[in-house]
Amino acid sequence: MKKLLILIIMFFSFSIPNLAICEESTGNINFFLFGTKQLDDYDWEPVDKHEELGILLDFKQKSWPVSIAFGYLSSSDEQTGLFYLPEIGTFTADVEAETTELSFGIRKIFDDSPSVRPYIGCGLALISAEARVNAFGTSISDNDTAMGFWIGGGVYFTVSEYFNIGFNLRLSQAEVTMFGVEGEAGGTHYGLLLGIPW
Repeated sequence: MKKLLILIIMFFSFSIPNLAICEESTGNINFFLFGTKQLDDYDWEPVDKHEELGILLDFKQKSWPVSIAFGYLSSSDEQTGLFYLPEIGTFTADVEAETTELSFGIRKIFDDSPSVRPYIGCGLALISAEARVNAFGTSISDNDTAMGFWIGGGVYFTVSEYFNIGFNLRLSQAEVTMFGVEGEAGGTHYGLLLGIPW
């Protein structure tokens, strides 16, 4: 619920751009919905396939060749798995993992058609990751944040000039260190888009 509230606040904050700017610019504000983030299974199994939500924003002045792109993505997974340690043997543990990605970059939108607009983009990503393990009545956790990159693309289907639906595919990368081990906190993201153009 807390994550959904943050997303709603961000959405409506972005949805009230300055009218003077809007007259000279174009852009898109979209929820990223029903998303999946696939992390490296070697680093994250059994919590390597996350559900994901987010907001993606792009805008440009009409004379610019590319748009400025911002994004916020939040993902999580929770599983119970079997683990083995030589000192203990096989045991069951509850594992939770979360990641967030704040991204900035550029996006090229191919708007030859007013209703079907494919796009590609790339940029920097600040990626945070947290993992918690609960076993034997004890909980341990760790987290880290690192700078990395993202690259991706998708398509906007604009309906009646006031409504976007679409699809987004993205790859992100950043190395974090948790529990003394380096791992990949980025991953492959895919999901639906729903929002508004201006």
